[in-house]
Amino acid sequence: METNALKNNGSEFGNLLRKWRQIRGFSQLDLALAAESSARHLSFLETGRAKPSREMVLRLAETMDLPLRDRNRLLNDAGFRAAYAERSLEGEGLDQVRRALDYILAQQEPYPALVMNRCFDVLMINHAGAKMMQALGFQLGGTAGPPNILRLSLHPDGFRTVVKDWERMARHMIYRAYRQVNGQDDSDPLLKILDEVLTYPDVPKDFFFEDPSQDALPVLPIEMEMNGVTLSWITTVASFGTPQDVTAQEIMVESMFPANAETEAIVKAMP
Repeated sequence: METNALKNNGSEFGNLLRKWRQIRGFSQLDLALAAESSARHLSFLETGRAKPSREMVLRLAETMDLPLRDRNRLLNDAGFRAAYAERSLEGEGLDQVRRALDYILAQQEPYPALVMNRCFDVLMINHAGAKMMQALGFQLGGTAGPPNILRLSLHPDGFRTVVKDWERMARHMIYRAYRQVNGQDDSDPLLKILDEVLTYPDVPKDFFFEDPSQDALPVLPIEMEMNGVTLSWITTVASFGTPQDVTAQEIMVESMFPANAETEAIVKAMP
């Protein structure tokens, strides 16, 4: 039996439902039809005049293609328990996921690859990635928690010291992060990291605006200065298909590939 012990109410659910509907670009009528409901009922749900069933919440979330974390939040705000677990990557239940990640990282050698969560914390990194970070002068170990790529991208002592055209790369990272905070409230840890990095010295205040017209290339290369030579990379970001766990869905595997023959030769010659 479901419980309302979470102390949420229909208005909180309605406000969040309306927020996501607008983010996804649905009118009340369009969403109602797609979810096999009525615009009147959807209006009552948004104003708190009607309480949704668990099935209706899940159907609306599926129709709007919400991330699993946000489906859980929508359920919680309607007074229901979460439907999707959020396990630790190192804990029980994600063994197959870890094995798949280990395989992907190994196959990417001798090129760098790393695994991040939605907050851009580095959870795993292959040997080539760790070696490159060390060569660039960055330490991944420490007691302050996992290294964070968003912080490294914006901090004055981070990638800014080694990346050519740093502003373009950093702007892209900020844009990626903002795409992941849609629908979240002020308690979202990623939003707090964004607020932090935007206060770093000399960070332009318009960094949350992305302008694709600035780049004529099909893929944005990242050029890094390392030991007097320039390494040019392109990157891919991969995720798991059909995840049923919040952690698994939010995992990002970022792989780096040489953008030219010079970079490929330098990397393959590294010990």
